[in-house]
Amino acid sequence: MSIDATGTDPTGALDEALQRLHACGPERLGRLTNHAPMAVEALASHGQARAVHRWLDRYAPKLEEFPAGLAPVTGANWREALGEPRRAADWIAYFGRELAERPWRDVLATWWPRLLPGMYGGSTHPVIRVGHAVRTLLAGEVTGPRLTELAHGLGYWAARHRPVADPVPLPGADGAAAALDAVPPVADQEGSFPDRLARVSRLPVWAAGVTDPDTARERLAELVRAATHRYATHGHGEETMLVHAATAPNAVRRVLPALPRVLWVPSLRAAWTASAAVTAMYAPAEPVVPSSPGAVTPEEVFERALAHGDEHVVKLTDTALDFPDDLSLAAALRAIELSEPLR
Repeated sequence: MSIDATGTDPTGALDEALQRLHACGPERLGRLTNHAPMAVEALASHGQARAVHRWLDRYAPKLEEFPAGLAPVTGANWREALGEPRRAADWIAYFGRELAERPWRDVLATWWPRLLPGMYGGSTHPVIRVGHAVRTLLAGEVTGPRLTELAHGLGYWAARHRPVADPVPLPGADGAAAALDAVPPVADQEGSFPDRLARVSRLPVWAAGVTDPDTARERLAELVRAATHRYATHGHGEETMLVHAATAPNAVRRVLPALPRVLWVPSLRAAWTASAAVTAMYAPAEPVVPSSPGAVTPEEVFERALAHGDEHVVKLTDTALDFPDDLSLAAALRAIELSEPLR
């Protein structure tokens, strides 16, 4: 069963899966993200709670034990620990304490503006994990495992916090799709995510004049839809990493209802920079003509993503179904076509 309209998971599968995962670290091999908490939340949110443990059993060989801590993070020393990956366990413990003592929305409101400038760390996965955790908390029942998941997401983000210099502004466009089309690819598309990110020095201006929170929310939705659509035509540039051009801003969009409205405009600006930067880092030489999804329902597309199993396919499909038009469904099907299935 899925999480129902009240936010309850009748099988308890999501909370059980999160408890399993909280014994594992946020990364493996020192640099690759543990995607399982995000994927199982997506499965539960789309009526596939019964499949959560089966999927997790398939993914389990990719998990590593929770790392050892070095020293406690406190209200007095947190700045020196920010952006230090070796302190992931310390940060997760810190947020666990904070969430035990204060309402989760208050903790989020305090830390969101501190963490937002560094959403590029961990290839944007930490903010995506936070977005999944917040969606579950907003859906209804606030359980211990779901609060702990927020602590893990925020702690991972703090440990991988990575700010970037403001790019030189280029002429942009009124619409998000046209602005993404105007993003110039980096000259050298070789190397890791951090290597490529360091080469992003110029980005088009988009939505810079937005000052109203409600307009910021609307433009953020426009950006997510445009980036999802773009995957259908450009995903072959890098089938895995280009997923984040859509899922990272969608994570921000999902968090907005839990934030003070004063934070919505800076959230839009950060989301645009992240989506545009990923676009620049992995843009293919030429787009392709998208295939029609045909007579397929959103539910059928998600079932195909689950059968395929790849975590990025599941997460892109989860985002695509927030805007389930033909081109979004085509993007999800394109991800299935391009990506290696989970074995």
